[in-house]
Amino acid sequence: QVGLVESGGGLVQAGGSLRLSCAASTRTFTYSDMGWFRQAPGKEREFVAAISWGGSSTAYAESVKGRFTISRDNAKNTVYLQMNSLKPEDTAVYYCARNRRGRVNSDPGDYDYWGQGTQVTVSS
Repeated sequence: QVGLVESGGGLVQAGGSLRLSCAASTRTFTYSDMGWFRQAPGKEREFVAAISWGGSSTAYAESVKGRFTISRDNAKNTVYLQMNSLKPEDTAVYYCARNRRGRVNSDPGDYDYWGQGTQVTVSS
């Protein structure tokens, strides 16, 4: 089993920054590609960013490119999402997840383990 726990969400003004963390409970995280998704009220869950297990390959949704950065520290079993220049439309619950296919991609169906989510609210 891989348990994932997100943290770092909160309320921030537009233009501000937040860093989300996703801590994994087991060493299997080290060899897993990971992703961040988000879901706003009344909307479907959408892809935000993904990173390969070694950290050399990343992917981003067009809406966050240039503003968000995904990274990981395998020694700490943790994935991060640095979010800068936040906009009100970034408001959502953010989830981290493990990719079971060994791919850096945006398909939520390829992700098996999910965290409980952390709320990010950006005020205008």
